[in-house]
Amino acid sequence: QVQLVESGGGLVRAEDSLRLSCAASGRTFSTYTMGWFRQAPGKEREFVAVIRWWDGSTVYTDSVKGRFTISRDNAKNTVFLQMNSLKPEDTAVYYCAAKATWIGATTLKYDYWGQGTQVTVSS
Repeated sequence: QVQLVESGGGLVRAEDSLRLSCAASGRTFSTYTMGWFRQAPGKEREFVAVIRWWDGSTVYTDSVKGRFTISRDNAKNTVFLQMNSLKPEDTAVYYCAAKATWIGATTLKYDYWGQGTQVTVSS
C-alpha cells in the first residue's frame, strides 16, 4: 500500500523560507513522477512543481520559479520542496502526489496523494 506523508508546514512571515518533505513508502519509486500541489481556501487545487524520480527532471509553475526547488533523496524515498522568499499568496495546504508516468505530470491526474500540510504566510 502506497503512503505519502507530508511534513514541514507552518506559519511564517513573508520572505521567510520553509522546506516541505514527502516521505513515500509502499513500493519502489525510482520510476515514478512526484508532484507538489497546493489548494488555497476557496480555490481549486493547483500544480506547483514536479520531479521525475529517475533522472531528476523538474517543472515548475510560473509563480514559484526562482523561489521554490523540488528535489529528492533516493536513499530516504523522500521528496522535498524548498520554498524561499515566501509570499502571502503562497498560503495553502500543500499536497504531495505520485504517479507511475510522466504523462500529465502537471495535471491533477495522480494515482496517490498525501494528506496535506498547511503553509501560512503572513504579510
